[in-house]
Amino acid sequence: MRSGFCAIVGRPNVGKSTLLNAVVGAKVAITTPVPQTTRHAIRGVLHRDGMQVVFVDTPGLHKPKTVLGNRLNDVARGTLSGVDVVVFMVDGAAGIGRGDAFVAGLLGEVATPTIAVLNKVDAYARAKQLPQLSRLAALGDWAEIVPLSAATGDNVDVLVELIAARLPEGPAYFPDGQVSDQTTEQLAAEFVREQAITVMREEVPHSIAVVVDELGPGESEGVTVVAATLYVERDSQKGIVIGRGGAVLRDIGVRARAQLEPLLGARVFLDLRVKLMKEWQRDPRKLRRLGY
Repeated sequence: MRSGFCAIVGRPNVGKSTLLNAVVGAKVAITTPVPQTTRHAIRGVLHRDGMQVVFVDTPGLHKPKTVLGNRLNDVARGTLSGVDVVVFMVDGAAGIGRGDAFVAGLLGEVATPTIAVLNKVDAYARAKQLPQLSRLAALGDWAEIVPLSAATGDNVDVLVELIAARLPEGPAYFPDGQVSDQTTEQLAAEFVREQAITVMREEVPHSIAVVVDELGPGESEGVTVVAATLYVERDSQKGIVIGRGGAVLRDIGVRARAQLEPLLGARVFLDLRVKLMKEWQRDPRKLRRLGY
């Protein structure tokens, strides 16, 4: 069989996690409108007859301002070695800019075959695609260039076929049915963080980290208990996350529960708490404690 690894790279918010979910056919990575949502290298597994592709979604490469930012860039760069194919994604709707050129420069130093992807073609007229494709072509020596929409699925199968053609003969790295390397606790924490970002948008999203403290059967039959802590960096942020009378935290909980119940296959009792961990993004010890 053909099998191998494919890294998805690009600047923040170009649609890498949306593409991962689209090719795998399941939600294995959270997606929000806020840049730098992805904080880990997340593996999603595509199973097809005679083929297995392990996609690695990476944090967006950016100019870091914190220790966390440096670590996210290191995670993204680290995936470029040891993979069989790289997918370099740009946002055609936003336009190709200096951030894309920076990532293209990094990829120019890598011998791995790279397929360039112009994403979000559903968001603008077809006539505008040609200039964007020309700009993308000028950024590097790409094995292929594919215009697609990760959100609608348009041309995603074409991309998968091009990736598959470049995979070597090899074993299955994951058993049939497994679509991610993340634990249930990791997925649950990410689903809670996704909804916190969605509810609060620009207020404190990058200052939030989520840790699942407990996940297991509840006292009632068919109920799973999930206890999670949302960590913030400053005391003033606690009030924003909790909201007046707990309204914001309740909203986060309602939205997260709707995501967790299909994941866990049970009704969920979700217990959310907010705690202060001062300047955790800038403290290597605190970052390790939070799993970064």
